[in-house]
Amino acid sequence: MQTASYQGVKVSLKNHAKIDDYLVIEAPLQININDEPYTVVMRTPNDDFELIRGLLYAEDIYKKNENLAYTIAKESFTIPSIINVVIKKEDLRKGYLNKRTLLSVSSCGICGKTKLQDLKVYGKKLQNHNSISSKNLHQMYTVMSRFQETFKKTGGSHAAAIFNKAEELLTLKEDLGRHNAVDKTVGDLLQKNELKNAHYLLVSGRVSYEIVTKAFIAKIRVIVAISACSSLAVDFAKEFGICLIGFTRNQKMTIYANPNVINIAEND
Repeated sequence: MQTASYQGVKVSLKNHAKIDDYLVIEAPLQININDEPYTVVMRTPNDDFELIRGLLYAEDIYKKNENLAYTIAKESFTIPSIINVVIKKEDLRKGYLNKRTLLSVSSCGICGKTKLQDLKVYGKKLQNHNSISSKNLHQMYTVMSRFQETFKKTGGSHAAAIFNKAEELLTLKEDLGRHNAVDKTVGDLLQKNELKNAHYLLVSGRVSYEIVTKAFIAKIRVIVAISACSSLAVDFAKEFGICLIGFTRNQKMTIYANPNVINIAEND
């Protein structure tokens, strides 16, 4: 359940009327690891296991290929409010030591980070030998928009979609939070053992540094946003070898990092 019906009053210059409107659900989810509280995230229900798997992957807590065991410890109105994840102690990575002790809200990418050095991400710069025309990128957004059912109903959700090198849609997830949607897509591909095929990440909103780092950890080489990119997102993308594109709409786009990926000549 990702939407709920609420009453409202729609007002215009000439009249007003009572309406029933659909809103995207925002609900807290407490994630426990081995029966110990780890963090609380504000998210849109559905794909909770994928959200957790993607989050633990991005936070360097669990990186093995084997799927995890999940238990719904508590529900609120049929929506999971506490989910426990079982991970062998020897499989817990160093990210577990840097527990998120603060509430992570649906729009916040830095919540729970206690030290400035926690913002650093280490790894080998990504190499991208594939090229694509901007026309094809716009076509991928057209495909993405077809499956944004929660947005069509509410106008209030974000979406993230991952495509392979052949520009085929691998997964699409929606959530109130931008980075939650990204975690869900990465988690979904981890569950299916298909993350190695991920190449393009399309997001329905803006791009912050955290979305860039999540893409880098998942080895996704191109990020395409319908809205703006932050300065730190651009800095990280340049350092990581990620092609970062913003304002991808109305047959236009702005390339902020590693533009060699886009074959501009094919647009002429």
